[in-house]
Amino acid sequence: MPNPVGPLIPADEHFTHQVAETFASVGTSDPSWTEKVCAMAMANDGSLQIGFGLGKYTNRNVMDGYAALSRGVEQLTVRASRRLAPQPDVTVIGPIHYEIVEPLQAVRFRLEANDAQPLAFDWLFEGVVPPFTEERTHLMRDYRLMSELVRYHQVGTASGWIELDGQRIEMTPDTWTSTRDHSWGVRYDVGLPPTDVEPNEGIPAGAGFMMIWCPLLMTRRDGSRYAMHLHFTWFNMPGFEQKMVTSRIEYDNGAEEAITDIVPRLRFDADNRRLLGGKLDCTLADGSTRSLGVEVLAPTGIQLGAGLYFGLDGRHHGQWRGDLHVEGERIADCSTPQQARRLHQIRDTVVRVSDPVAQAEGVGNCQPIAYGPWPQLGLADDPWM
Repeated sequence: MPNPVGPLIPADEHFTHQVAETFASVGTSDPSWTEKVCAMAMANDGSLQIGFGLGKYTNRNVMDGYAALSRGVEQLTVRASRRLAPQPDVTVIGPIHYEIVEPLQAVRFRLEANDAQPLAFDWLFEGVVPPFTEERTHLMRDYRLMSELVRYHQVGTASGWIELDGQRIEMTPDTWTSTRDHSWGVRYDVGLPPTDVEPNEGIPAGAGFMMIWCPLLMTRRDGSRYAMHLHFTWFNMPGFEQKMVTSRIEYDNGAEEAITDIVPRLRFDADNRRLLGGKLDCTLADGSTRSLGVEVLAPTGIQLGAGLYFGLDGRHHGQWRGDLHVEGERIADCSTPQQARRLHQIRDTVVRVSDPVAQAEGVGNCQPIAYGPWPQLGLADDPWM
């Protein structure tokens, strides 16, 4: 009888075990179990952005990822997938590399030169504030656990280089901002939708759903810096409304101030649901209020659908693609209504945010969704995510 214990890997030398298993295995057999990182770096003027994602699906024996560049409405994306075994602890997939340089402070994201797209980069993330854990994600549908996730995010700067079409572009910490997050647990939208369970009807017809997830690096007039994480979900339909706000101001000493409510006064393009700007009226835990101005710096922004978020042309996160598979595409204009629906709404929008109370201004990454009807924003019932 084989030994029912996962194989040993180098991480097992450390005194960090939390379950009676090796680090090669996870404590559930759910095929949706995922460990994932997602990051972006942006020029502070909004002219260019790069993105990176890597996911490990232990119970699917798959590791996959993407590396992308957005310049205006154009986007180049490289995707890669590999068989996880026999190296579950190696965060490399063909040309895509993820390296922890200093735990909780510095991470290196790298795309080697490849045959899929004329794109390569080597980017070092360095945190300005420490990582902050977010509220646990816990989603149920009747009796079935749909998602159970722990996530932390961190805001910092980027340095390194990008090569695009043979031309090198330098990134420096004073001109580039970077954000990252790391999550693990049972995740939604992994693999093909199951066909032998009750269909998920999704958001009811006529209902509106809005979300933003927005980490920002803020700078005061005296040059000192702090971070903000703006996150809310808002579900609205006749006779029912639910809004959840998990937002805060984050400081370099680990302190934080909670933002307990956000009222969005945002504008969206009705044709492609791209964020155009606006204001976020915030209430803090002490009862004080402040109105944050949101300016979209450029049409630049990584479309996460090209990295398989919510799927792309029948492909999904965690799907088996063989021992190693590398592919990619270059889309000249992601903003057309046709491409917007193919790539989904969620994208890394490059924004500048002003905080008049703190006399500060910052830049960062705003991921918005405005689904369904929002008549107060001039959006009709156009049910696509």
